[in-house]
Amino acid sequence: MENKEKENIFDRIWSFFASVKLAIIILFILAVTSIIGTVVPQESAKAIQFLGKIFGDNTAPAIYNIFLKLDFMDMYHSWWFVTLLVLFCINLTVCSLEKIPRTWRLVKTPVKPMAKNVLETLQVKKEVTLKASLDIVKDEFLNAFRESKYNVQEAADEDGVQLYSEKGAYARLGVYVVHLSILLIFVGAIIGAQFGFKGSLNLPEGAVSDLVYSGGGEPIPLGFSIRCNWYNTDYYKGTDTPQEFSSELSILENGKEVMTKVIEVNSPLTYKGITFYQSSYGVVPDAAGAFILKVKADGGVEKTLRLQQGESFEVPGLKIRGTIMGFSPALGRDPQSGALITYSETLVNPAVSIRFDIEGSDGFTGWVLKRYPETGIIKNAGLTIEFLDYWGAEYTGLQVSKDPGVLIIYIASIVMVLGLYVAFFLSHKKIWIRIAPAGKGSVKVNIGGSASKNRLALERQAEHILSRAAAAIEGKIKKD
Repeated sequence: MENKEKENIFDRIWSFFASVKLAIIILFILAVTSIIGTVVPQESAKAIQFLGKIFGDNTAPAIYNIFLKLDFMDMYHSWWFVTLLVLFCINLTVCSLEKIPRTWRLVKTPVKPMAKNVLETLQVKKEVTLKASLDIVKDEFLNAFRESKYNVQEAADEDGVQLYSEKGAYARLGVYVVHLSILLIFVGAIIGAQFGFKGSLNLPEGAVSDLVYSGGGEPIPLGFSIRCNWYNTDYYKGTDTPQEFSSELSILENGKEVMTKVIEVNSPLTYKGITFYQSSYGVVPDAAGAFILKVKADGGVEKTLRLQQGESFEVPGLKIRGTIMGFSPALGRDPQSGALITYSETLVNPAVSIRFDIEGSDGFTGWVLKRYPETGIIKNAGLTIEFLDYWGAEYTGLQVSKDPGVLIIYIASIVMVLGLYVAFFLSHKKIWIRIAPAGKGSVKVNIGGSASKNRLALERQAEHILSRAAAAIEGKIKKD
């Protein structure tokens, strides 16, 4: 009795997880929660603002708190989402194990000769009468059969002969290969959710950090340090619209630089499984950056200088002294008055003001714009100054992620493509050809076949075998 009760309990648990309804319910819940987790921003301020548009500003904070308690702000790492993935994996595994034995028996059952009356009931059937001997017809159909890449078997059939074969028996397993790929994808997702993270970091030029921060502001140790060497934005010519932005990052281990790479939007840096993506940029509040200038006298030596505001420099080969007087992050002209103005606090058109004191003549002050190098050419003084950078005033915005399950997901994607190809484009095909005397020197040929899918392709193949054999028989008779 006790053993029977244990068996009953096991059967009920097995039936529960083998249920297709359970799979549909889990997939529905996963789909709905994934939509919420994707649509609702993960950062608190943006999330409240988004919810305010839907539920109203007064209700949004309360809704946000509910979402926070339900782990919607970090949904893909929540215990309940991982539990749903595990349940679906168990459900898919049990469903597959439930059906694989029957499918495997079908795969391994060898094709056998078929009675004439059964042959005439198959999906694909053709009949033809040929004026030739049974041996000639059999040989030519055998050749045509083999040319179609079938491993042909032969058996006596009443007063005639039967040729039969099958192809693609293992195509029935394609659906289970797809199931395996889905399981691998979920396993990869679970590993990524449990042992990976997503964070962000605003890293000023020259700054070093060994931490990144989650959407909720929690610090996440990297296990090494990262430094931003420089940040740069390229703009479309004549506009303030960014065309491309990039950063040079260095990885530091125990204070030593072990890796350096320039990253762009579609070219991240990856180190020890952690990937740094270029995602944004901005100006460091109250930054006192360094002016990087390239100075050259006509026919003289070029020199690169690093200066702070108020510092002076001498021009090599010329009796000229320059002094950094001021800076504008975005220098432009007022369209009405024509006066020079700063029209933005971001560095969209940075310019440095330099006072030039020339020995034996009056000095002057001018603006040199970074994006317009021609503003630094002073022809009457034989001097060229290029404003290279206002270093240390900007930060690079990085999206940081670690996903140890991504390799499994890549492998699963390849497995899924193979499984889908087998499941949709290959079929288990069986063909029988019955050849029997029909009297008066004629032979009747009956062709029958069945396919697990794509019946039209099997019909074309049967037609090809028939026409190929008939043409060969006709040619042999004429030759004789």
